Amino acid sequence: MGILDRFNDIIKSNVNALLDKMEDPSKMIDQHLRELTEDLAEVKRGTAGVIAEETRTKRLVDENAAEVAKYADFAKRALLAKNDGDAKVFIAKKQELENVGAGLMTAYAAAHENAVKMRQMHDKLVSDIESLKNRRAMIKAKVAVAKTQKKINEVSSSAGKTQGAIDAVGRLEEKAQKMLDEANAMAELNTEPTDKAKALEEKYAAKSSFSVDEELEQMKKELGI
Repeated sequence: MGILDRFNDIIKSNVNALLDKMEDPSKMIDQHLRELTEDLAEVKRGTAGVIAEETRTKRLVDENAAEVAKYADFAKRALLAKNDGDAKVFIAKKQELENVGAGLMTAYAAAHENAVKMRQMHDKLVSDIESLKNRRAMIKAKVAVAKTQKKINEVSSSAGKTQGAIDAVGRLEEKAQKMLDEANAMAELNTEPTDKAKALEEKYAAKSSFSVDEELEQMKKELGI
């Protein structure tokens, strides 16, 4: 499909409608911007060609008009010089050029119409791209917030299950503590009572221990040294 054939589709496209159809706007807006930028590059190339054709046909029209005016002037000069035959030659050439000029005017009108369409398409694409760029940050921010809220909702919905698990663990801890307390109590009950007299007997039955110096002095006394 040629660029001019696509004109109506592009010029009638609605950016807001396209955004409404996006499943993930944060990704789709980048894709749409890339597509519009590619279209704009193509439109610029096409517009340059069409404008060049408009300029060329306009130049041919102007050149033809100048030629027509020239031969009309020659015909008048010939008449003033009483040369009707020469005037007829100039008039015939003038009429021939006027017939060519009619065709050139038709070509120029078509080229001009195409140029107008291309300029409209170019301006609309530039406007759409600028609009999307201005809205992209806002759209991405909203999508990010929406995704975060979705995660929060999912966590909130499972909060009841989490609380139930925490309560179950608490009950297990209580049960384990109770078992430990019972075991400690049983160990205390199974311990034999302490014989205080036995403990004191061992204390006083033990021989006094002397240091080396004390025992040396004791030996000297016994030997009379």
